[in-house]
Amino acid sequence: MPEQNPPPASAGSYALGPWRVRRIGYGAMQLAGDNVFGPPRDRDEALRVLRAAVAGGVNHIDTAQYYGPGVVNELIREALHPYPDGLAIVSKVAARRDETGAVLPYDEPHQLREGIEENLATLGTDRLAAVNLRMVDGTAAPGPRFDAQLAELVRAREEGLIDGIGLSNISREHLLRAVGQTEIACVQNLFNLADHGSLDVLQECTSRGIAFVPFCPLGWPRGVQNRILSSPVLADLGRRLGATPAQLTLAWLLDLAPNILLIPGTRTRTHLAENLGTASVRLDEASRKELAREFPPPNRRA
Repeated sequence: MPEQNPPPASAGSYALGPWRVRRIGYGAMQLAGDNVFGPPRDRDEALRVLRAAVAGGVNHIDTAQYYGPGVVNELIREALHPYPDGLAIVSKVAARRDETGAVLPYDEPHQLREGIEENLATLGTDRLAAVNLRMVDGTAAPGPRFDAQLAELVRAREEGLIDGIGLSNISREHLLRAVGQTEIACVQNLFNLADHGSLDVLQECTSRGIAFVPFCPLGWPRGVQNRILSSPVLADLGRRLGATPAQLTLAWLLDLAPNILLIPGTRTRTHLAENLGTASVRLDEASRKELAREFPPPNRRA
């Protein structure tokens, strides 16, 4: 049974379209096999992690049909169905996996609809809290094709298949074009202590009250993550604040803007407990300045 005051609750909550979710959620991608392909290393532990997340107060789970493919959604269904009231399951469309595990575009409007229906079928539900349109090339300028993709998600929302429309791997230009056409529930972009490339997107989301969900919050690729988690500055701060480097990295995101929702992923209950424990970490002004010196934001032109 969940605790009366589970750890994620103390980190607060934020709107995800018509839903309101706790700011520390769970990203289920790592439950698939290596390279997010095939069955999990430990199926029983994967099921236990999902159940522990919900028992620990998580009410926002991020997934995708192409994780596996199908593997992660099936694990979520086995572990949690029938789903508890208030559990927001968010997925994404516009990609698929071939027989070798390669990620390929699957982003024609009719394919987006197929992707939504496949998610619903494998998850065993008739409605998703939100679905993200995952852009394969977030640097390409949005145009009529983007509009047609967006229109397909609007139709799915109007038909009651999804409650909210999200965007992933996008530029600020995509976001501005999208909000001119419909309501956007959330944005998922790469963002972490060492990569502030989507700062303009975050700022636009914050000003508009749109949830911003940073993926790879501990850093990507592996070299960047190692640089963050092995930083002497984080080690020193951790000793002072009683937190691990991973918790400090996640706490920095929570502290940065009120609309940031976290979905850190893990395959183990040990790391899950560590991630949920981030809710108790509070940065002070001195620690903010130390982190800014160690991981400075990009230079801005005057």
